[in-house]
This record gives sequence, structure tokens and C-alpha cells, in this order.
Amino acid sequence: MKEIKFIDVGEGITEGHVRQWLVKDGDQVKEDQPVVRVETDKAVVNVPSPISGTVKQNVKENTDVHLGDVIAFIGTLDEVGAATRQGPAVQPAPQEMKQASSPVPVPAPVATANANVQIQTSAAARTVPKEQIATPAVRKLARDLGIDISTVTGTGPSGRVLDSDLRNAAQAAQPKPVPKFSEVLEEKHAEEVERVKMSQTRKAIARNMEVSATIPRAVHMDILDASSLVRIVTKEKPNVEKLGTKLTFLPFIIKATVEALKDNPKFNASYDHDTQEILLKKYYNIGMAAEAPDGLKVAVIKNADKKSIIELAKEIQELHKKVLDESITLDEMRDSSFTITNVGSLGGGFLSVPMINPPEVAILGVHMIKDWPIVDEGQVKVGKILPLSLSFDHRVVDGAEAVKFMNAVMEYLKDPDFLEILG
Repeated sequence: MKEIKFIDVGEGITEGHVRQWLVKDGDQVKEDQPVVRVETDKAVVNVPSPISGTVKQNVKENTDVHLGDVIAFIGTLDEVGAATRQGPAVQPAPQEMKQASSPVPVPAPVATANANVQIQTSAAARTVPKEQIATPAVRKLARDLGIDISTVTGTGPSGRVLDSDLRNAAQAAQPKPVPKFSEVLEEKHAEEVERVKMSQTRKAIARNMEVSATIPRAVHMDILDASSLVRIVTKEKPNVEKLGTKLTFLPFIIKATVEALKDNPKFNASYDHDTQEILLKKYYNIGMAAEAPDGLKVAVIKNADKKSIIELAKEIQELHKKVLDESITLDEMRDSSFTITNVGSLGGGFLSVPMINPPEVAILGVHMIKDWPIVDEGQVKVGKILPLSLSFDHRVVDGAEAVKFMNAVMEYLKDPDFLEILG
């Protein structure tokens, strides 16, 4: 019998979420047949069976799993039956509850503030102070805890004050913790607030954004006269579609960005905080931020400098489809050296401030091409503009360098000779 465990599928991933069982409990499966879909920080992975046999599910759908957890058993009917009777080998972490040998001092006000603490006011109490019916050790404890022992009702013989009475009084006098904002919100709007569990992808995005927020970021924005770009795409789109590929503006933007990265190598880099060194990369892997059903993903076009416009268009189309149907692999989302986020495809009209994708040092935001008044030789006419925004790590890149890089991207995109190269 074999166990299907949640193993490290790459990049040190240690937690996953069982999204969907592809087979039923007790089904017969073949070797390498996918049996379960597990969502990780980066992708949804189909986990195959290591052998042919009968499946015994060990976890339910919508369950979180950690590295080494057994997801299922594969074997004969007798073997999986025995595994079921034995039960999952889950050992809870040991927890030892030890009572402290000596009390922990807790600064507290006089315990009369609590309704459960009574103050003796009888004549007997006034005649016999409480300190006279407590041991020296208990009186010392009262001093350590900052409690007036005369205000505490003893529960021992003849009203003797015990150390437990003092501890109870100290605990009762402690201020109650201030409720969290989310707790207050839920209490006030219990029927109008829903608590939703974050997906593994959403958790990864949150962690990545926290890292990105620590980068000293600056932003440079500019507007491209996109008349030449629109003209060439409009002209060549029908010809490329005959080849079974959709032609958009993005392949040209990627090609221009790669050429600008060659001219400005510090943008195709990462920053090593520990050594305070800049790692200049000799490859051009362009990440494309894409909207997925469960959150943002960055698909990567490897060696974009070696691919033609048509090859880029085809790969963009294939990767986008994989992102949407959640079949994209970890390898197809690794090792980007520079990222482009195309908010224009979502209707992003003007300028935005994109978040840098660590450990990269810059990201280019591409917006929607639109009609705009343009002055040409003293005459105002309607032209096509493309707003662009560049976020960059100011530890690595200065503002002047950012302007040069953006200018290079725009010059390539305005050059008819550059744009005519489709091969």
C-alpha cells in the first residue's frame, strides 16, 4: 500500500488546501492518474496516484494540509480497509500543564472593584484584622501582588485568608482585554458581517504585498503617442488571426520593454539586501500579471528576447488560458526578471501605481489606449494615447534612470521600423 502525501512541490511550499477530489472514495485508479487537486500558494496542482489500486481518501475537500500529511491511501481493498481501521497517524503536539511552584507577581489595584470580592464590615472584622488570620507567607504574597489583605474574604478555617483567595482577587482585578475591532464589528452587526476564509493564493498575495510594501518605491508616469502602434496592430491583426493567433498590443510592448532593458540593465535586476549588491540578470523573462479566479497570478514568458512578435502573441494567449482554467504550472510562474501589468485589458483608463513584484526592482503598468487631443505642428487633432506608469526600487534606480528607461520603451513603440518586425 502507498500513501499519497502532501510534498514540497517547489519554492519551499509547506501548506496546501484540498480543493477537489477527482475520484470517489473506493474508486479504482491507474498509476499516474490524477486523484486530487490541491491549491498551493502559487498554483492548483493535480496530485497523481503513485500506483494502480483502490483509493481511500484521508482528508475531506476544503481541508488545509501541511507538508508530510497523508492525503490518501492507494492499495488493495484489504490494505485500504486496514488503513481505515487504524486511522490517520496524527499525533497532537504535547501540551504539559504545569502549576507554577511560586505565584507570578501581577500588579493590580485593590480588589474591591470586583463584585465577587467582599469587604468585612462586621464588628468582629473590625476587632480582629485580617492580617491576624493569615500566615506570614500569605501576607508576603499579598504585598507582592499589591493587594490590601484586609479587603479580601478568606475561605479557610475561621475565615483564614489563603493564597488561593489572593490569586483569585488578583485575577478578578485585572483589566479585561480590549476586544479586537473585528470582534466589535461582528458583535454590532452580527447578521450583516460574514467571515470568509482566504484562499492559499490570496494568502500568498497578502504576504508578497507586505514584502513589496517595504521597498522604497518611486513612480514615474508618462503618456505615449500610440498612433503608430495602433496602426500596425490594426493592419496586421487579420493576417495573424489567419495563423490561429490573436494579435494585441502586449507583444509589441513586451518586445519594446526587452530592448529597453538591454539599454538599461539595472531594471532587469534584483537587490540583495544582505550583501547590498545588485544582481544584474542576463536573461529576459517577462512576467505578466493576470487575473485568475482565485486571485492575481504572474505568468512568465521565458527568454522573451529570443521570440518574435507572433511567438509572443501565441504564448500570451496560451498562458492566459492556463491562468483562467487553473492549469498553469509552477515552472510557468517562476524566475521572472521584470513584470508588466496590463490594467488596460481590464478597462484601467488612466494612471495607476503598480506594486513591485519582489525580488524584482521595477514593474511597468500599461493602461487602456484611448482617443485624446494631440497637438501636431500647431494643430490640435484627435490621436491615440497609451498611459504608462513605472514603479521602481529607489535603492537600485534613480529617478533620472527611470525617465531614461521609460523614454526608451516609448521610442521603440513609436518607431515604425521597429513595429514592422513581426517575424
